[in-house]
Amino acid sequence: MPWQERSAMEEREAFVAEYQTELWTMTELCAAYGISRKTGHKWIARYAYGGRTALVDQSRRPHGHPHTIPARIIQRVVAARRRFPRWSAGKVVQWLETHYPRTEWPGRTTAYALLARADLPRAPRRPGPHRVRRPRPASELTVPLAANQVWTTDFKGEFRLGNGTYCHPLTVRDGFSRFVLRCDALAAESYPYTRAMFDRAFARFGLPECIRSDNGRPFATNGLAGLSRLNVYWIRLGIRVERITPGCPEQNGSHEQFHRILKRDTTRPPAATLAAQQRRFDTFCREYNEERPHDALDGGAPATLYTRSARSLPRALPTIDYPSHWEVRGADSTGVITFRGRPLNVTRALADQDVALEEVDDGIWRLWFVNTPLGHFDVRCWCWIRPHELD
Repeated sequence: MPWQERSAMEEREAFVAEYQTELWTMTELCAAYGISRKTGHKWIARYAYGGRTALVDQSRRPHGHPHTIPARIIQRVVAARRRFPRWSAGKVVQWLETHYPRTEWPGRTTAYALLARADLPRAPRRPGPHRVRRPRPASELTVPLAANQVWTTDFKGEFRLGNGTYCHPLTVRDGFSRFVLRCDALAAESYPYTRAMFDRAFARFGLPECIRSDNGRPFATNGLAGLSRLNVYWIRLGIRVERITPGCPEQNGSHEQFHRILKRDTTRPPAATLAAQQRRFDTFCREYNEERPHDALDGGAPATLYTRSARSLPRALPTIDYPSHWEVRGADSTGVITFRGRPLNVTRALADQDVALEEVDDGIWRLWFVNTPLGHFDVRCWCWIRPHELD
């Protein structure tokens, strides 16, 4: 005779059927089936409540868990991400922690999981370099320790708008707080356009101690000391000019990173006109300055650290005063001065400006503009001397 096999479901059904005959007590029936009386009563109660389907195995998952994230927290995380769709989950959590400090928010990894369940796309990643580029040393660059010590500026790079014209975004930031001072959609990278935007920045935020730029126009030229008309204007205002090493944009890495975010969030696709593109820039800067958390600022926003400069833009450029023992010369409209009875070409950027020469050695003169040394001149060979030739 073959062995008779029955499933657990069939055993439970048989147990209930025999119990309903009332021929057996619960104790006798449970002993015959090899189960406890508690289990027997459980199956009888389930059958009485739900019939045969109630005898199926049920989930053993607990009804509650001490680490379960409340639904209101999940809703807040999802709502914040929908408000800032280009932010990573980590920045969303930082923003929530800043604005709702009394609430316990999930970590970045958990937030990623919650957003994935809500079917929200992952924030676009920045394309990483094929190799790690270590910044070259720049010992001359100032490390900002307070607001307005160093402003950084650059043109992001031209791109074509929807109407076919080009946009040249000029950006100016505070190096300490990362606060965006200007982001202007300009029609050209020229001195008149650029100076006008800096005038507006100086009028609103005051004067910085130093402005750092790259070596492109209108921030630098191929003339003496790389001086440009814009540099001359800054120096007249008492602002120190600072440039990164040519070919080393990583020395201004924070500004370059800002440009990548600006391009990703405002130019894909570009707006139809300059005015429309400027509105995009304005909206982006308000969010960047006031809302977006920054890892370099411990999750804070730039607006929480930036304060206006104590130095205001003067109504007129200050007069230039040189020491009495220096020889002062006025450059003509082409940047040429007269020295020792001969014309000396300085740089066109200093047109109509007063410069001074200080004798530092026998036949060697140092050229100054305000408080900035521009180079050394050897009257014996009537030529400019490179810095390494002075040693």
